[in-house]
Amino acid sequence: MLFKRDDTPAETFPVTKSDAEWRASLSPEAFRVLRQHGTERPGTSPLNAEKRPGTFACAGCGTALFDAAAKYESGTGWPSFFAPLEGAVAEKTDRSFFMTRTEVHCARCGGHLGHVFPDGPAPTGLRYCMNGVSLAFRPKDG
Repeated sequence: MLFKRDDTPAETFPVTKSDAEWRASLSPEAFRVLRQHGTERPGTSPLNAEKRPGTFACAGCGTALFDAAAKYESGTGWPSFFAPLEGAVAEKTDRSFFMTRTEVHCARCGGHLGHVFPDGPAPTGLRYCMNGVSLAFRPKDG
């Protein structure tokens, strides 16, 4: 197979649903990205322009993933962060599309968020390049 994903055993997560349950609770695009490891077109997410204080959460299960203070403009067309909240995300090797990348997914439901790259700003040097459709923004109160 040309687009084969990693052969490691499937992970288990605290939040699990059938495909039918996920489809019922997500938009078609969110289902494609979160559950089928898709990628949204760059520059299409309204979250690219989100600059208010708050938290970016998983659109699938609501788990808080990134503090807005860790968001920065990477110029890639996707919301980018230099660090996730502790324990919020997990990573897995992704060998699809003839390359090796590090996939980032929600540690609670396994939803595909995007990828992490070693070309981000200080203090981590990392760029968590996330699909906006996989995120929900919660503004900070008052």
